[in-house]
Amino acid sequence: MRRILLAAALATAAISPAEAETAVLAGGCFWCVESDMDALKGVTSTISGYAGGTAKNPTYKNHEGYLEAVKVEFDPAIISYDELVARFLRTIDVTDAAGQFCDRGESYTTAIFATSPEQLASAEAAIKEAGAALGKTVATPVKPFTTFTDAEDYHQNYYLGKNRVFTRFGWIKQSDAYKRYRESCGRDVRVKQVWGKDAFTDGRINGDS
Repeated sequence: MRRILLAAALATAAISPAEAETAVLAGGCFWCVESDMDALKGVTSTISGYAGGTAKNPTYKNHEGYLEAVKVEFDPAIISYDELVARFLRTIDVTDAAGQFCDRGESYTTAIFATSPEQLASAEAAIKEAGAALGKTVATPVKPFTTFTDAEDYHQNYYLGKNRVFTRFGWIKQSDAYKRYRESCGRDVRVKQVWGKDAFTDGRINGDS
């Protein structure tokens, strides 16, 4: 009986689609962005995909003109769009216009895709604030949202995968392959170099104890 009541309570408390808001963020490898955004309190779902291109039916093997991106659904009563974007910027190298970390090329460049005039203004303000905080030019642009196509199923929640996959490290569990990729790519090391104590890695702000 307790389980039934708990399930009912959780269903009642769950955020409705009408209350949720959506952000679309490109920060290099979408596996990593999904992992970072899922760590934020107030984020209710994330979907890896391809954003900003014009060609039909983009795929992982062929998404020219698209950026790897993540659609982030969040509860604005817990985390505002302003805070979400500020945290996102501190998970990437905002000074790099040619890719992110070991991943180079257009599809791995960064961007914030604004879905409304309000998001556009908020994101531009966050970019300005980030530049002032770093004393450097921020290479991450703010773009009007146009298109988003979900990535293939095997990319979703890749960092949590339990299947064994073959990599340059041999056959290992998918979540372990993700950790080794992220470490070997130098993502967190570089983010900490750029942002110092304000870096947001491993699900926390670097300056936290």
